[in-house]
Amino acid sequence: MTTTEPKTVIRNRWNDAEAPQGDGLAALTYRSNLLGADRTLVNIYGGNTSTKSVEKDHLGRDVTVLWVKGSGSDVATITEKGFAGLKLDEVLPLFGRVEMSDEEMTAYLDRTAFETGRPRQSIETLLHAFVPAKHVDHTHPDAIIAIACTPNGPDIMREIYGERAAWVDYIRPGFTLSRQIGEAVRDHPGLEAVVMGKHGLVTWGDTSEESYARTLKIIGEAQAYLDAHREVEPFGGARVETVEGESRDALLAAALPVLRGAMKGARPVILNVDRSPEVMEFVNSRAAAELSQVGAACPDHLVHTKRVPLYLDWSPEQGEAALVAAAKAGVAAFTAEYAEYFGANKVEGDVMFTPAPRVVLIPGLGMVTSGPDAQGADVSRQLYVRAIQVMKSASALGGFVSLSAAESYAIEYWPLELYKLSLKPAPRPLEGHVALVTGAASGIGRAIAHRLAQDGAHIVIADLNAEGGQGVAAEVVKARGSGRATSTGMNVTQEGQVLDAYRHAVLTYGGVDIAVNNAGIASSAPIEDTTLEMWDRNQSILSTGYFLVAREAFRLMKKQGTGGNLIFIGSKNSVAAGKNAAAYSAAKAAELHLARCLAEEGGAAGIRVNSVLPDGILAGSSIWDGKWRAERAATYGIAPDALEEFYRNRTTLKVNVFPEDIAEAAAWLASPAAAKTTGGVITVDGGVPIAYVR
Repeated sequence: MTTTEPKTVIRNRWNDAEAPQGDGLAALTYRSNLLGADRTLVNIYGGNTSTKSVEKDHLGRDVTVLWVKGSGSDVATITEKGFAGLKLDEVLPLFGRVEMSDEEMTAYLDRTAFETGRPRQSIETLLHAFVPAKHVDHTHPDAIIAIACTPNGPDIMREIYGERAAWVDYIRPGFTLSRQIGEAVRDHPGLEAVVMGKHGLVTWGDTSEESYARTLKIIGEAQAYLDAHREVEPFGGARVETVEGESRDALLAAALPVLRGAMKGARPVILNVDRSPEVMEFVNSRAAAELSQVGAACPDHLVHTKRVPLYLDWSPEQGEAALVAAAKAGVAAFTAEYAEYFGANKVEGDVMFTPAPRVVLIPGLGMVTSGPDAQGADVSRQLYVRAIQVMKSASALGGFVSLSAAESYAIEYWPLELYKLSLKPAPRPLEGHVALVTGAASGIGRAIAHRLAQDGAHIVIADLNAEGGQGVAAEVVKARGSGRATSTGMNVTQEGQVLDAYRHAVLTYGGVDIAVNNAGIASSAPIEDTTLEMWDRNQSILSTGYFLVAREAFRLMKKQGTGGNLIFIGSKNSVAAGKNAAAYSAAKAAELHLARCLAEEGGAAGIRVNSVLPDGILAGSSIWDGKWRAERAATYGIAPDALEEFYRNRTTLKVNVFPEDIAEAAAWLASPAAAKTTGGVITVDGGVPIAYVR
């Protein structure tokens, strides 16, 4: 049954006022960015575009250059520097060959480079060379792939385009596919497009604008056909209802740490939750359990989504305990099945990727995707959202078909795909880790947040100063990239707020691996002038607050089952008597002993607990900006503005200590380099003899 919903409009973004003059590399970049701006046309990191232009070589000779997208780049953000340049006259003779291995092809094309310093050419470069047009676009439009992933795709294509489009059955990209497409275009001058079964679309034009317009036209015709065949109840209608509000958050907070722990490979992963209407329509549907296991919607998805997602056999009425059990059992079963898939298809030299799922579908709750970082988790999310749309349209046309297990493996472990992955920089020490830092809106906490982010951690800023915390999170994101930090207001003395902060971390990233207990205050008074309020306030923030943050870290880390790391920022006063600071010093001493007790408790679970003891960190501190500076100066009988010099001169090294110095110690304790250190104490105070640990 079909419906008559409004037609889908594919937006033409071409703007003559913005488009570069001419038809060279600048125009190619502009066209590529326009195509990538609409993810229904081109997958993130997918597709490739090209142009052919005459350039001067290093001897001043005219050379026809094929400019083609560099391997691993994204057309949405590619710049002119992201294109490879090849001497077309040296590439075209390959069309006369009958066959060519991937290794031979790559080695040959490397030798045709027009200029040094550019990225390696796209895997599908020969496709662009063999199509006799100045401009060529290879895209992965939802509308085209939906038809290309139906059992009767060739018939539907013929119904839509007649003789204007050619169909090529699926084979892995490379020389043979490129030659087949080149032959089809050369043998049929009236063609406007080539559709690749289970893969995508190739279009072309004499100008950059013409190529772009033709791409949109061909896709638009396919989309119009899909619009006319929409189902009234996609995916067979809903099987379960979406869970909302507090019930949703409670269920996700229970399941995500379990999933994250079970999905860990060489390092932790970052999770992303998508509850968009299109995702919920699918995960809640009657068809999702079976349809999701057919296979990938496009070869380009495989590296980021794996062949199939994990579908949890659970429904909301079963409750939290059943969800946690389903998550554990589901990941274990998926891991075993993936190992079998690898074993059945591997060739000598293959090394299995982490066998855990990249996409998890949970009826009533949404889609969970994972990645080595927030961006990677979002790439998996974006690609599976595209897969859902493809399956939705294909199902209305008679069914969804995909690559076989062997065909999928040939893409997932394809050496040319592995090469693209090899271009990524080596992971940083804390890549994939999540660090919750209390009191991180200023001073030491802010420095620690930035330092852990430098090593790859994703940061949760938890501070009573919510506005300041948002500012620091924005700083981290600006410096380290989208999704690298988030913030939440938290008073460490309020149990509910501590619980909420950890829940925020779980719902944002999936869990927490590092908890830095740093939030603090300071007060100074002789004991006879120390009020009960002052005593209680110090104990509440510096002792009870550290207890609450640590307790919830232990609870969460044990759910994840992957160990963890707690770092307490104590003080010189944790081990040395502080004159006129009994309330502060007693609370700081309690922090240190709490850390040592927890190191004993956490060892069996792989949870390390260590302390850093600074002294006199005045720079950037909200504490020292208050009356604490005047109080400590009065204790030593000096002027407040002389305090820095006083602290420097009392150190063995005659140095001032800064927040960044404390951050370095915290970063080491958080890192794999300190994997065998727990219950430890690092003094970062320039050397204060009375605070030497013994």
